[in-house]
Amino acid sequence: MKAVSRIAAVIMFLIPISVCAQNASWGGKYQGTAKDGTSDVQVSLDLTDNAGKYSGTVVTPRGTFAVGKGQIVQNVFTADLAGTNSADGVTGKLTLRQKDDKLVGDVSIGGKSMPVEFKKAAADDISGEWEAVADAGGQAVPFTLSLKLEGEKVTGTSVSQLGNSTISSGTWKDGKLSLMLETGNGQIAMVATMVDGKLTGDFDFSGQMSGKWVAQKKK
Repeated sequence: MKAVSRIAAVIMFLIPISVCAQNASWGGKYQGTAKDGTSDVQVSLDLTDNAGKYSGTVVTPRGTFAVGKGQIVQNVFTADLAGTNSADGVTGKLTLRQKDDKLVGDVSIGGKSMPVEFKKAAADDISGEWEAVADAGGQAVPFTLSLKLEGEKVTGTSVSQLGNSTISSGTWKDGKLSLMLETGNGQIAMVATMVDGKLTGDFDFSGQMSGKWVAQKKK
């Protein structure tokens, strides 16, 4: 009898864990790829969980689609898709399952089905406008950085009293920001890490000048 009681206790202990796992929210932002024939295309998914009812958007090369009637049944997510903007009138379906740290399944748009795989996007602490100051040989040079993060890629511009510059390449990965600014007088390579909500790092102006820079996000 004691053995039976112990087994029952273990089962009762496991049931809440199982229920919690089933009810874990899938809400959040995801980046992924879909196979369109022989090539991979970039797709993104933004899900909002409202007491187990899901809404949001899916962005594909075919356009942006609103997620409707999103629900999870037996660990399978299903939703209707309705095209918005350039994809108005186009409909589709989305079916996903959890696999390790990914969501995998199929997306069907306008009758064409593609296998799709999503991974939760890292928190976007980078996108937005930053007020920055560079130390150029002991002289403080203020500038404004406008950054946009897509996956690990960073794009944007820099504006200062010396003019406007475009970011030709940029990444945000493992807590490190790397940028290459194109100016009329050469390239500026910039790196930084996030420290207490501020970007702090170094710059190199075509090997002619180097120094430190710091930036804080505009509120």
